[in-house]
Amino acid sequence: MTTYTLAQTQSGNAISLLSKMANRHGLIAGATGTGKTVTLRTLAENFSNDGIPVFLVDVKGDISGLSQAGTMQGKVAERVNQFNLSSESYFSSFPVSFWDVFGETGIPLRTTISELGPVLLSRLLNLNDTQEGLLNLVFRVADDKGLLLIDLKDLRAMLQYVGENAKTFRMEYGNVSVASIGAIQRALLSLENEGGDKLFGEPSLNLDDWLQTRDDKGVINILNSEKLINSPTLYSAFLLWLMSELFENLPEIGDPEKPKFVMFFDEAHLIFDDAPKALVDKVEQVVRLIRSKGVGIYFVTQNPLDLPDSILGQLGNRIQHALRAFTPRDQKAVKAAAETFRSNPNIDVASAITELGIGDALISVLDEKGMPTPVEIASIYPPKSQLSPLSHNERHQYVKQDDLFDYYNNYVDEHSAYEELKQQADVEQQQIKEEQEESEGLLGGIIASIFGKKKRREQNATEQMVSGITKAVGRNIRNRIAREIVRGVLGAMKK
Repeated sequence: MTTYTLAQTQSGNAISLLSKMANRHGLIAGATGTGKTVTLRTLAENFSNDGIPVFLVDVKGDISGLSQAGTMQGKVAERVNQFNLSSESYFSSFPVSFWDVFGETGIPLRTTISELGPVLLSRLLNLNDTQEGLLNLVFRVADDKGLLLIDLKDLRAMLQYVGENAKTFRMEYGNVSVASIGAIQRALLSLENEGGDKLFGEPSLNLDDWLQTRDDKGVINILNSEKLINSPTLYSAFLLWLMSELFENLPEIGDPEKPKFVMFFDEAHLIFDDAPKALVDKVEQVVRLIRSKGVGIYFVTQNPLDLPDSILGQLGNRIQHALRAFTPRDQKAVKAAAETFRSNPNIDVASAITELGIGDALISVLDEKGMPTPVEIASIYPPKSQLSPLSHNERHQYVKQDDLFDYYNNYVDEHSAYEELKQQADVEQQQIKEEQEESEGLLGGIIASIFGKKKRREQNATEQMVSGITKAVGRNIRNRIAREIVRGVLGAMKK
């Protein structure tokens, strides 16, 4: 069992996290500027050194320096000297893959409409219960008809198809509200205007590509979220999808000696803001059970009250940086944070939270028996990697050299619901045209045999009569074909 040294108390005692307890999840909390990012980096570096792949969110664009070895400068140098660390062997770089939903500062990161599913998509589009019910109906029709939902145009095509055949589907699936279809289409347009369409497509993320090591170190997968965080609903929907995908696809491994994968969710409150209880319950279930699949989840937020109590109770390892108690809500947060720690008779936790310096924290981790250790005040170890972020050009070159870049960078537009429905519509239109041409030719021949050759004026009158008759017959033929198409759809659905 490995130990990950995180911090040192004023008396010189090291505080370490046991690898066997690292998948029991954790919380990193504290006000802005108190040292949460450094704590996150220190934990990620420890996991990577132990061969554990990591995923973390970079909401400020300041942790790309993980890919480069650090140097003896500024506050880092002070901490290295404070802890009597060897400056010659302390610093190192870490294998990093940069990702970006918008494909601007990292490898393009995509999923498909089908993989996201109707529940998370409804949250992403801020749909009401009626609209969410209709979206579930659309997904069911697509599944039953074998139509792939990959990108937004697929979903739009399916919505249009269901709307145009509302009477048909109402018999099998329930009510189809045209108003709800319009509302969903407008919500999709708003999502596209925010750049959300970039999230959907192929090749979609293969989670195995995040469970990699290089030179015996776990790869640190960094999702650049400087732009994504401006669309908080999109951000939270993606993180929820990622959590559920890991839960559904990874095998059970019981109680491992160390995690198989560790995720850090920064700005974690966005996951739960305005979330319905059913969704919070689902997240609680995933957080509780995913640890048996070797996955550790660490929520990073300013205030412990940002997380529901049911989630907070699942987080065994706690690192609390300073909080400011300027308002009644701040004072409530301080009290709540203090009550979550196992007490230490030598520390007034509520007072200490407001007095911690930058880079200091109240820490309680799980011991070998899974019990929280008494809370301690300690200073976080400095990161081993470069503290400053990469320049734009440095990052661009690093991304281009990644083995995964070429595969994910090439967008593939597969034959899916949009193409299939368009192809069916084209075939139906061609059939109607051919039937109409056949009827016009047949009627023209019959009328010609009846009336014979006419003078030009009489011939024009005859042509007008033929045109009127063929149009009327053509409408009848089209109506008959439409009825046959409806019967065909119903027949296919009943098979």
